[in-house]
Amino acid sequence: MEIINILKQDKPAFSFEFFPPKDDVGFDQLFETIDNLKSWDPAFVSVTYGAGGSTRSKTIDLVGRIKKEIGLESMAHLTCVGHSSDEILKVLESIKEQNVDNVLALRGDPPAGETNFTKPDHGFGYAEELVQFIRERFSFCIGVAGYPEGHPECSNREEDLAHLKNKVLAGASFVVTQLFFDNKYYFDFVASLRKIGVDVPVIPGIMPIVNLKQIKRFTKMCGATVPPDLMVRLEKVQDDPESVCQIGIDHATNQCEKLLMQGAPGIHFYTLNRSRATLSVLERLVWQK
Repeated sequence: MEIINILKQDKPAFSFEFFPPKDDVGFDQLFETIDNLKSWDPAFVSVTYGAGGSTRSKTIDLVGRIKKEIGLESMAHLTCVGHSSDEILKVLESIKEQNVDNVLALRGDPPAGETNFTKPDHGFGYAEELVQFIRERFSFCIGVAGYPEGHPECSNREEDLAHLKNKVLAGASFVVTQLFFDNKYYFDFVASLRKIGVDVPVIPGIMPIVNLKQIKRFTKMCGATVPPDLMVRLEKVQDDPESVCQIGIDHATNQCEKLLMQGAPGIHFYTLNRSRATLSVLERLVWQK
């Protein structure tokens, strides 16, 4: 089922992001996580695509298994990094063979050891080019990424919004945002998109904080910020992992409640292949009671 049609249903769409594990132990842990989260009837789950296509076959196999063996709607991430258009075409054909209906089209991050994105030979330099390529050849429902605090490589806010509008004009049906910890960024982002004529659903991406060092690394990579008062509270208990986790879960729960109450179409959880924090947030949501 296409995600855009799921989002039209009269209930919030909860979804979960996973990444392909490196080994069999990781796969066992992942499927335990999926089993734990399945009871919440997720609208869909997504599987990331390693830098430079490093997890390509695992991503395709995993989205297929999740749909066929577990019965959950799935979405494959696809990036431009390191691929010619012919190679991307083959990937898309493989995704189609798995009967997966949804693709998240991304430019992608540079491969490990590189700091700048380089357009591949006979490939694409922007996500909007990838979206157009997919739309012209396949019937996938296409999602794209959005950055409530702005893309870290784009210093001009209007230019960043224009890039996203171009992705939608090229054929994207919905947006999944990068993580954020202050809802004001999300609502300002959506309002700015509506002003320039972008009216597709914008799904907020939420990552409950469970590890302070980890979240500092993630936010540095993606350009997100942690509110000063939240950071102070976390740093006070940084040597107590359980307290850090509880503060993170409380904050994420508060975020989700307010996002849903003010009209967000759902919540996309960045799970890091773990279920505890996400489950804790879902169980606490007043929206669900």
